[in-house]
Amino acid sequence: MYTIYTDGGARGNPGPAGAGAAIFNKDMKLVAEVSEYLGEQTNNWAEYEAIILGLEKLSSIAEGEEVTVRLDSQLAQRQLLGEYKVKDQGLYKQYLRVQNLLPKFKNVAFEHVRREQNKEADALANKAMDRGTT
Repeated sequence: MYTIYTDGGARGNPGPAGAGAAIFNKDMKLVAEVSEYLGEQTNNWAEYEAIILGLEKLSSIAEGEEVTVRLDSQLAQRQLLGEYKVKDQGLYKQYLRVQNLLPKFKNVAFEHVRREQNKEADALANKAMDRGTT
């Protein structure tokens, strides 16, 4: 069982964007992290990219495991749970990329968390934005 905390953001919307993911094992020990500058994107696109980066990284070290993805984007979480439709074409492409990664795992759950509970991923996304804008 693994837990991935993800966060994406943009300074401006769209604007310079970054994504981050922190991956923890069942003992909540950090096992991997990802931080990537995304260029000019929207914050919602960046949120999806953070999920994708986290799932891709985890699949390279623990394919076939159960995973919980914790994110502070209620929009992305509800879209991935099928509660909201994905109307934006750019986001729909991101949504499909996530869907294509899900078969690599035994089970994937998406949980919304408050921003304060997502500090590691937020810091990684901000580091990515800082790298891209300096």
